[in-house]
Amino acid sequence: MNHRSCQLLLIALLTTIVSCNLRTAVNNGPSADPLVSHIDSAVKPGSDFFLFANGKWFREHAIPASEQSNGLWQLIQDTINSQVRQICETAAGATRAETGSNKQKIGDFFHTGMDSISINKQGLSELTADFGRIDGIRNLEDLAAVAAWIHSVSGAPLCSFDVHQDDRISSKNAVFIYQGGLSLPNRDFYFDKEPRAVMIRTKFVEHLAHMFMIMGHNEGDSKKIAGQVMDLETSLAAGSRKLADTRDPLKNYNKIPIAKLKQLTPDFNWTLFMKNAGLPAVDTVIVGQPEFLTVLNARLKSVPLDVWKNYLKFHLIRDLSPYLDDRTFRESFSFYSTTLRGVPEPKPRWKRVVQKTDGSLGELVGQVYVTDYLPKGTKEKLKEIGYAIKAVYAERIRALDWMTETTKVKALKKLDAIMIKVGYPDKWKDMSAMQIDRSSYVRNVMSANKWWFGYMTSKYGKPVDRTEWDMEPQTYNAYYNPSNNEIVVPGCNIIVPGFEHQLADDAILYSVIGGSTFGHEITHGFDDQGSKYDEYGNLFNWWTVSDSTKFYAKTKMIVRQFNAFVAVDSLHVNGDQTQGENIADLAGTVMGYEAFKKTAQYKNHEIVAGLNPDQRYFLGYAMAWMINERPEAIASQVKSDVHSPAKFRVLGPLANIPEFYAAFGIKQGDAMWKPDSLRVKIW
Repeated sequence: MNHRSCQLLLIALLTTIVSCNLRTAVNNGPSADPLVSHIDSAVKPGSDFFLFANGKWFREHAIPASEQSNGLWQLIQDTINSQVRQICETAAGATRAETGSNKQKIGDFFHTGMDSISINKQGLSELTADFGRIDGIRNLEDLAAVAAWIHSVSGAPLCSFDVHQDDRISSKNAVFIYQGGLSLPNRDFYFDKEPRAVMIRTKFVEHLAHMFMIMGHNEGDSKKIAGQVMDLETSLAAGSRKLADTRDPLKNYNKIPIAKLKQLTPDFNWTLFMKNAGLPAVDTVIVGQPEFLTVLNARLKSVPLDVWKNYLKFHLIRDLSPYLDDRTFRESFSFYSTTLRGVPEPKPRWKRVVQKTDGSLGELVGQVYVTDYLPKGTKEKLKEIGYAIKAVYAERIRALDWMTETTKVKALKKLDAIMIKVGYPDKWKDMSAMQIDRSSYVRNVMSANKWWFGYMTSKYGKPVDRTEWDMEPQTYNAYYNPSNNEIVVPGCNIIVPGFEHQLADDAILYSVIGGSTFGHEITHGFDDQGSKYDEYGNLFNWWTVSDSTKFYAKTKMIVRQFNAFVAVDSLHVNGDQTQGENIADLAGTVMGYEAFKKTAQYKNHEIVAGLNPDQRYFLGYAMAWMINERPEAIASQVKSDVHSPAKFRVLGPLANIPEFYAAFGIKQGDAMWKPDSLRVKIW
């Protein structure tokens, strides 16, 4: 019997074993094990593994009317929200809290948010002086000053503006200017001709008119103003790059002296803008898309000042509307949540206020959260998984058949230098200067926004603090920062629904935290963007030409795979736009699996709830993306996000992994089956 025949026999035996195990597990009825209880036995694993793994849970848990999705993330977020609510309510009840203390700020912020009677009584009166400031604009110099102020307290008109690490000198902070100033998610929403996009544009103009009526204009004037603002934003969108075209950090890095910036936009007073942003001595800036600034300058010259004033008023109120009276909030919700994402009803007020309190005062909330709610041993377990994934990555890099030895040495050096931050920071931000009281919810929000904006701009000219965190311990997310060459995984990532009072087994932890978190984030250091940064976080292409050629040949394969996925209606996933995340998903899944193979659970071939280690790992990975989304939300995501919809973050990676095929008996003729020649293997 030849080697191929042996493989076929082995697969046949595995298929029989898998079928027996799954049938036993599913037919056992309700189970405490979430992997088993979520399985939809009416779906074949090879037809749609996402629905096979999660379908029963989706059937039993409809998307709440106040949400755009439901699933694992919502379950975890609900847990966190309840914990943060307790922190907020306790603080709000402490009426004698010391002024300026964490408890006073959390309590007052939450109290004003929950005081709907005062909020509705105030209406837009809290913004009267702010609208007057915009009405007082007499020329383009005033426009620059007021635009900078709006950046500090609310939205981001005209362009995107930021202060963070210089991509080429990662030890220094720099000023960045990017395309922006749009009220729809990105430029494509202004031009796509498919019916959903056309409907959204129509509804957006109606929304603009309604908002200007709320601001005091009559119906006829409001419609006229709405058309003018839409025309202005459309012209800015025309000068913007498509989302997929903004993925190359080298093309987005255009460092120029302030004098050159003024040449690009001679009609905009950047000196005044910077001064009002708290940056009086800027000598150089990094421009992401210079061609956008050329278009912006042309619009500054051609568009009447009154149109710009109305544009600024909308950008002020747009981001503040969730914290204003019910009429303003519901109008904004109707467009940005219902029309764009299909959410029919708002969340309960307490949820909205909890999330905003956490969003604005997360560092203060986090200090209580760590003490009261984070399980003991969280940091240790996260570090164990993180370093296990890192070790596997080193093994995989050494074994690559497409990377030259020269580049391998540099890749291993970068991998070794990756800093892993888990749980919570050792040092908290000093937020003592933030002013919060019980007079006005929207003013508290603006005060918090202004503090964060000032915190950001104060970094200019200072050394980069590599100990800083950009997420709080109660934020269910993670990130890789290429400029710091670091991975940050907040403590709440240890939460797995169904294992509230204990750690889940390693098959689940190594798939959910190892694969979809650590493995995913490490890969961002080596994807089509991260591979352009060296071990110090500097933008520097350290690959040889032959390595880059082979790498991009492989990434083209994954682009083609995801281009073929139909997300909703006839709308396909954009493989170019999402390739970095898709690469990270595939490699992360593989790295998590390889690290899991080194655990006792895998080595001892432990059967848990009728599932063998391989089955539990891949079902665990599918549970990590157990998210059921509304069609409107999926359509919006496809156009505006670099992440693929949840379903394809499962189907895409797993269809490329041979061990998944063996674990679930995937065979030719199944929808998920791909021939070896079309399976992508990068890392």
